[in-house]
Amino acid sequence: MDIIESIKETVENTPIVLFMKGSPQLPQCGFSARTVEALKACEVEFAYVDVLEEPAVRQNLPQYSNWPTFPQLFVNGELVGGCDIVLELFEQGELQEITQNAVKQQS
Repeated sequence: MDIIESIKETVENTPIVLFMKGSPQLPQCGFSARTVEALKACEVEFAYVDVLEEPAVRQNLPQYSNWPTFPQLFVNGELVGGCDIVLELFEQGELQEITQNAVKQQS
């Protein structure tokens, strides 16, 4: 399968997915760590893709999403953004609403 198709499939079939450096248990950069903390505070389950372990994803995701940096959070197939946007949405209470709605739509 083409890597762009693989990324598209992951984004479209996973309600909440974070493309990050490392894992939620062991983030490999501060931006990924802060984004994970915000998602954990929303008390929702989310999937992740470690772009350090998936070099093809790391190389091609910015082209797919038109977003140059990591982490990248997708909810219901849509790019939410990177660390700064996720933290801003969290501080405004919007991230909790966005993620809770994604979980409700899944069930």
